[in-house]
Amino acid sequence: MTKRLEISRDIAAAPEAVYAAISDVTRMGEWSEECHAAEWHEGFDGPAIGATFDGHNRAGDREWTTQGKVIEANPGKAFAFECSMYDFHYSTWGYRIEPTESGCRVTEWSEDLRPEHVMEASKEISGIEDRTERNRQTMSGTLERLAAALEN
Repeated sequence: MTKRLEISRDIAAAPEAVYAAISDVTRMGEWSEECHAAEWHEGFDGPAIGATFDGHNRAGDREWTTQGKVIEANPGKAFAFECSMYDFHYSTWGYRIEPTESGCRVTEWSEDLRPEHVMEASKEISGIEDRTERNRQTMSGTLERLAAALEN
């Protein structure tokens, strides 16, 4: 069963500037509490459908690497990617950007695709008991740091 979570925040910056920041996965460590670094795989250097990258994550003393694959890259409007580990697509993450009078509304969303039988292994890898609550907290923080960096 898919669990979807969405968090939105208004940011006083142009939609194109927000898209440029969030779609450059090499900057994810600037915004995200959990994904502290990312790099494009060989042959890719930016957001395009099909581009792949590694995301390096940590929570407390636990660290793990996931693979991302861009599935939506629409400048100024949307960016999304699948997350996999050991060729298992376990979640999808994305951002929707909608213009507002003072900049844009950014919605970060995630879909948790993990079946029940992998929940214990997932907790063991990350050390996170309540993934939904953890994502809610880190997504809010990501949008706050993104806004702080882009707003004048």
